[in-house]
Amino acid sequence: MSLYKGRSLAVKLTAGLLGLTALGALAVAASTGGEVSALADGADKSQFTDITKVKPNVQIPRPGKGATTGTFTVDCGRNENGHFNPDNFIAQPGVRNGAQHLHDYVGNLSTDADSTDGSLERAGTTCRNGDRSAYFWPVVRINDGDEDEAKTVSCPDVASKLPKVPDQAKAEVDRNLALLKTQIDEANTRLAKNENPRDLNFNQNAIVGPLKDKRVATIDRMAIAIGRNAERPQGLEKLAPCKLEGGEGGGENELPGNEGDIQRPETVDLTFRGSPAGKVVAMPKFLRVLYGDAKVTANGTKNARDSWTCTGFEDKVLINKYPVCPKGSKVKRIHDFPSCWDGKNTDSKNHRDHIAFPDPGTGKCKDGFKAVPQLRISLTYNIPLDVQKQGRYAVDSFPEEKHNPFSDHDDFANVMSQQIMNRLVDCVNTGRKCRE
Repeated sequence: MSLYKGRSLAVKLTAGLLGLTALGALAVAASTGGEVSALADGADKSQFTDITKVKPNVQIPRPGKGATTGTFTVDCGRNENGHFNPDNFIAQPGVRNGAQHLHDYVGNLSTDADSTDGSLERAGTTCRNGDRSAYFWPVVRINDGDEDEAKTVSCPDVASKLPKVPDQAKAEVDRNLALLKTQIDEANTRLAKNENPRDLNFNQNAIVGPLKDKRVATIDRMAIAIGRNAERPQGLEKLAPCKLEGGEGGGENELPGNEGDIQRPETVDLTFRGSPAGKVVAMPKFLRVLYGDAKVTANGTKNARDSWTCTGFEDKVLINKYPVCPKGSKVKRIHDFPSCWDGKNTDSKNHRDHIAFPDPGTGKCKDGFKAVPQLRISLTYNIPLDVQKQGRYAVDSFPEEKHNPFSDHDDFANVMSQQIMNRLVDCVNTGRKCRE
């Protein structure tokens, strides 16, 4: 089981913090009376269902003349650097803990409540091809009270602390940002092996200490590269030390009603697809797109989507309950974003009017809208079968949703360069399968 608790947030709910921070007070106010303890047990078990007993229900539009069948897949990792927060700069810009549930991020390294077009464009990214887009969704947790989990390293984010990187230095900076990610992965791999459990100082001395030295050298190379064409940044070496998390530590990423061990997806697949009705056009930069509805109980089901399935059932069954998968199959979330753009706006008051879903039968966009590449985010989890059968995993949600699986949702902001977007559109429209 791949379990870990992410980086510290100001929302850690302990008695010592109550009343000390405004954010803590906000988080407590979100759940009153005994609701926190009631929600800590996870989702209602009636919200789980055996996937093998669900009839096929996936509707796939028949490709029309000129259908575009290419795909463009972006490798942005699995949030190995532990980028979490309970913010949503699209739906609630500037509001800390506006989501009241934790989001899992890949892509843009700076994404938080205060993100703007400018800050997103300046930041680093986890995507191998340099795509700075923000991709984020609520985490999945297992709540079983087991604190005997693997330790992991938590390291300060470097990319968001860099000044504007000169064009001449971008390639070298991106290479070293990728190296920082690799160094964290290698450290976590060693920690998972528990190489010397009898030596209480082994992990610190043999893994975390040397990791700091590697990060110092890597960060210094970035500072030098920037300094060749601009003022050299100072003080970045303070970002080199990392710390151990997990094991006997408390749930620092736990929020009211959202508690337990965060499950890192085993696979994160970000794929842009074509249209069964014809060619697609480029997305505008900074386009905001929402999938699903995080407040389906209050808002109704109009924007909610069936998101859950199991591997091996993707083309047959999507449900709005948590699946219990047969042996050898894994829990999977599939998020197909709307892909018909109004041709003018990158956002709208309700964050939906500017981009809509195509007709489910024909795949055509309504009058006045243009087909853009459709983003599909697929998240696969290695959740033990006994946990599924006992109903002990759930998605983070607003407190009032009580982990309703129908409240599953996803968010995307396009920060691709025009060069990457052009490659994407070309791959999709020419029927090729591209991976970057």
